[in-house]
Amino acid sequence: MSLRMRVGQGFDVHRFQPGPSARPLMLMGLAVPHDRGLVGHSDADVMLHALMDALLGAAGLGDIGLHFPDTDPAYRGADSAQLLAAVMVSIRARGFRVVNADVCLIGERPKLGPHREAMRQRVAPILGIAPEELNVKATTTEQLGFTGRGEGLAAQAVVLLGPI
Repeated sequence: MSLRMRVGQGFDVHRFQPGPSARPLMLMGLAVPHDRGLVGHSDADVMLHALMDALLGAAGLGDIGLHFPDTDPAYRGADSAQLLAAVMVSIRARGFRVVNADVCLIGERPKLGPHREAMRQRVAPILGIAPEELNVKATTTEQLGFTGRGEGLAAQAVVLLGPI
């Protein structure tokens, strides 16, 4: 088999719910303590959404809107970790495996440091990789733009796929 390496990148944005929220803030499949959750059709896990888009893009399979449209009531409140598992079935069916992934949260708060290792432990098995092959990081926008004003969060992801 020829060496078929593929790179994909993903980006996602969700705004915070106004005021205190009963909805948890989901990041990388974990409920992260925060005073507000994100608005979205599913659980609004901005980091996993960026990761899924990167995976689907690398495999030439479109984006998460194509696979899990926000017009479909079946995905209302859906667990994004379960959606990621479904994406991985499609990735493997195309003859690919994840080599490594890098996911970055963009926002002023919450701080990811206390949750980084748990996030890697939660998501790496779904991707079929060791936790050290999944990098989770965060950056701020120095209080500029919608993330700097605390109106929402954004995330970027890059993945490398290789042949099974």
